[in-house]
Amino acid sequence: MINTKGKSCSTCKCPRESHDVFHEEWVNVKDRIGCKVHLNSDLKLSTREQSISQGYSWIPGGLTPNYVQKYFSTLPASKVPKLGTPGERYRDRQLLLQLPKQDLALAYCKHVDSVHHASYEDFVTARNEIALDIGYIKVNPSNAVKCQRCKGAIGGGDIGVVAPKFGDDVMWHPACFSCDSCSELLVDLTYCVHDEELYCERHYAEQLKPRCAACDELIFSGEYTKAMNKDWHSSHFCCWQCDESLTGHRYVLRDDHPYCISCYESVFANQCEECNKIIGIDSKDLSYKDKHWHEACFLCSKCRVSLVDKQFGAKADKIYCGNCYDTQFASRCDGCGEIFRAGTKKMEYKTRQWHEKCFCCCVCSTPIGTKSFIPREQEIYCAGCYEDKFATRCTKCNKIITTGGVTYKNEPWHRECFTCTHCNTSLAGQRFTSRDEKPYCAECFGELFAKRCTSCSKPITGN
Repeated sequence: MINTKGKSCSTCKCPRESHDVFHEEWVNVKDRIGCKVHLNSDLKLSTREQSISQGYSWIPGGLTPNYVQKYFSTLPASKVPKLGTPGERYRDRQLLLQLPKQDLALAYCKHVDSVHHASYEDFVTARNEIALDIGYIKVNPSNAVKCQRCKGAIGGGDIGVVAPKFGDDVMWHPACFSCDSCSELLVDLTYCVHDEELYCERHYAEQLKPRCAACDELIFSGEYTKAMNKDWHSSHFCCWQCDESLTGHRYVLRDDHPYCISCYESVFANQCEECNKIIGIDSKDLSYKDKHWHEACFLCSKCRVSLVDKQFGAKADKIYCGNCYDTQFASRCDGCGEIFRAGTKKMEYKTRQWHEKCFCCCVCSTPIGTKSFIPREQEIYCAGCYEDKFATRCTKCNKIITTGGVTYKNEPWHRECFTCTHCNTSLAGQRFTSRDEKPYCAECFGELFAKRCTSCSKPITGN
């Protein structure tokens, strides 16, 4: 439903041209502008039958079907008014936009006061006599001429648009015959001229008179409202929600629409988490994770100190000052037992955590930092201390056994340290015999301890 006061739909408030508004009957632009307007006497306008017979809702007059096709071939396909296509809809919308009825006759105006009727009629008369006309298509008969807009050539035999008020020798490419303000193609070649510029009627009128952004009518009163970079009848600058006048009152813009204070606060203002009251436009709205507070209500949930411009923490939908949050919720160091303050570097290993300075070897107390470490029974050791305390050492040299090694009588040895007590030959992987807890190779053991043959004096061994 179209709003009787404004130019928008009263249900959804979209511009009326955004709706499926269309003409149930064929519209002749000459009839729409009411042709008391003086037009070029040679101008031929197309008839309904001519247009429909060629499959269009409008065609330029005076052209053969071939030239009609040639004309439309120069336009964007989406703007060609072929019946049953988006181009037909485009023309309907442009008729509404470029030739608003309220600009053409007083009978269509609802907001021109009787005291301004004469001014309105003077405006219409002057426009119709001086500015408003309909262009026509002409085949350029001679050498190339320059398009009035793009300055490109219109060659001999090519078609162009002539606007009689500019003279019959001035031409435009069909796609260049557009409004200098909105850049849309001039619907059905209808144009106005002002200061040697080409306009649709809507934007011609707006060069001379302000237009109300609400009702879309020209304003003939000397007193009107300017707001939001637009012009309004003083009684038409209204709240988008309740339609009450905003002239002389404070208002708030939201999504490019004005709202009175009451409507804005009831529709858009946030509710304070602390006091559950609306945060009005005169109050500062402090927010954190989709929650909002009055400035005076933004307090620590425990000690009630103001948190404005201070560090705070949140837990279980409540906010706390730094001290209260740390006291109640902050994690603690497994070394010193103190909390981790904001910004403090934390070292973590499995489920345990330390201050950087507390992450030390339990033996030498040297900070480990990013160096390698070895955990053992809830204690942390640097590599050196761990080796000193827990590493396997050789029975002979007392040095750490890192790889391999030999066990003899439950004692560890380096392979190179496990040698014959007498000749120092390595016993690793060899047969050997012990005496007095000392290992000997078979040869030395025989030489030193075996019984000797009475005859040959050689040691008697198992071999």
